Order: sequence, then C-alpha cells, then structure tokens
Amino acid sequence: MCRMFSGLLFLSFSFLASTFSLSAQSSTAEPSQEVLIVGTKDAPPFSMKGTDGEWEGISIDLWKDVAEEINLKYELRETDLHGLIQGVADDSLDVAVAALTITADREKVLDFSHPYYQTGLGIAVRAGGSGGIFVVLKRLISLDFLSVIGGLLLVLLLVGFFIWLVERKKNPEQFGGGVAKGIGSGFWWSAVTMTTVGYGDKAPVTFVGRMIGLIWMFVAIIIISSFTAAIAASLTVSELETDVKGVGDLPRVRVGGVSEAIGAEYLREQNISFRPYATVEEGMEALREKEIDAFVHDAPLLRYLSSSDPDGVVQVLPETFHKQFYAIALPNGSPWREAINRALLKRMHDPEWTAILARYIGNDL
Repeated sequence: MCRMFSGLLFLSFSFLASTFSLSAQSSTAEPSQEVLIVGTKDAPPFSMKGTDGEWEGISIDLWKDVAEEINLKYELRETDLHGLIQGVADDSLDVAVAALTITADREKVLDFSHPYYQTGLGIAVRAGGSGGIFVVLKRLISLDFLSVIGGLLLVLLLVGFFIWLVERKKNPEQFGGGVAKGIGSGFWWSAVTMTTVGYGDKAPVTFVGRMIGLIWMFVAIIIISSFTAAIAASLTVSELETDVKGVGDLPRVRVGGVSEAIGAEYLREQNISFRPYATVEEGMEALREKEIDAFVHDAPLLRYLSSSDPDGVVQVLPETFHKQFYAIALPNGSPWREAINRALLKRMHDPEWTAILARYIGNDL
C-alpha cells in the first residue's frame, strides 16, 4: 500500500513538473514570436531611408544586428522625435531607434539601453559669414590693419626726414622753409616716390639725396608689393571667415534649433533666443538662405549633412559641447532590456561595429 501510494505520488509530481516545464517553455518561446513595433525617424547618418525605401544608418544597422542576435521579429514605423518619445512612454512603440540622446527628463517617462555612441552639440554656420561691405570695413579698421598703416607712415616720415636733412641747405626751394615745412615736403616726396606717382614737383639735387632716392625707389617696390598682398589676403579672409567662432558668439547672432531636440533644450537653458525648426534639413536650409547665422544641433548629424552639401555653403565649427550619449529607448519595465543590453555590448566589442561607423562617418569616429 505504501509502495502504491509512493508510486502515485511520484507520478503526480512528475506530471506536475513536466506540465510546469512545458508551460515555462511556452511562456519564454512566445515573446520571441511577437512582432515588436520599432519607431525611428530620419536622422542621417544614424537612421535614414534609402532610395529603395529601406531604412539604414548607424543606429538601424546596429539594431538589425541586435535583433538578429536575440531572435526578435520587428516592424519599423516612421515618426518624428515627439512621436518616438511619446510612443515609447505610452507603450504604443516597443522600441525607438535613431539618434536618441539620454536625458534626465526622458528617463522619467521611459527607459534606455546602454549607450552606444558619445557625441555633443555642434554649430553650423555659413562658410562666408555675413560678408558684404560691413565685413570689409570691419577688417580695414581692425587693430592689426591700423598697426600696419601706422608702421608704413612711420617709414615714410623717416625717409622724408633724411631727405630733408641732406637737401635743406642746397635745395631750399623744395625742402626749405622751416623744420615742419621741410619735413612735410620730405614726407610728401617719399610718399609719391613710393607709390610711383612721381609728380615731379620735388626732387633731390644733391648726390646723397639722389642716392637716398634711388635706394628708396627699390625698397618702396618691395613695400608696396607686400602691402598690396597683405590687403588682398586680409579681405579674402574676411569673405571666408564667419562671425560665429564658438558658443560664446551665439547670444549676439540669429540662432536656429530643432524643436524638442537637445540643441533647443540647451539654448533655452542658456537663455539664448532661437528660431525653432521642425527638422534639421529645414534649419540647414534657413542657414543657407541667411535667415539665421548659426544652427545648433547634434554635431555628427550636422557634419554629415554639411559634407553632402554640393555648394559648400555650410560648414560646421570644430568645437563640440554639451556631451551626449545615444541609446535605444524602451518602455519602463521592458522585458527585452537585458537581452538587448547584452547583445548591444557584444556588438560594440565586435570589429564590425567599427566598420559600421567608418562606412557612414569615415574617420570622424
């Protein structure tokens, strides 16, 4: 009887154990068959739609590898930045993949994977700055330019003084009449000689005076050539330089930013007024059309778009600021977070990850 009872008990336990095991296997296998809704948006080179309608980019390629690693089925759904954040927060999206920055405010309503890319904000400007006559005038009254003019006038005065010194007695008609008048006449002669105008109203008659005149003619040719080259270079640089050199210049120029993006948040925090644009492309176009003087957004996105600008009108300053970390966004309590993190970390230590970065952004890693 005891043996029969023990056998029945063993069979019952075995049945329950097998039932639990099958149930557990079913529950773990079932989510892998679920089709996840993955939100994305246009943010080249991290997420962008090709001519064939297929999505590609750094973040998209990374997600494809992660999904394959943990056997996830998914469907990509395009939206905007607000749609990505709101969709993940209200569980209408299972995942969001693009150039998404981790922030404290976003962390309150959703969750993030481990970061996979570090960057910062950048500033896009027009390559030629504001240009025009005002930039030229600004360059002409700069301290460096005025210093060169002052040095040239001093040389003219010295040459005029020496010519007056040797001519004042034997040529009083042209260089006489008191110290001030005599040196003034010498200054006039040195100026017209240097510029090769040579009115002929004043000329040295002594041997020493003529030797000074001869030497001065050759020296003046060199000075005039150098001075002309310096002016031309100065004005050329004025046309190429921008009025915006860095973050410190933003408060005094017209600035643009993408609404709800990190760049816009930074500008608000710094009390810098700006014009909001719906997309990066709209902001860059406004910059080309001179509606704004600077456009603030994620540096790699700005560099990618400026590098593909055929006219080279827009350039991105080398400085980056306000450090950012890109990650995959997930709903709070997502059952996929741990698996995604493990696959993500595995991929980031794979040489293929470096190859993906190089394919889209070259050496700008």
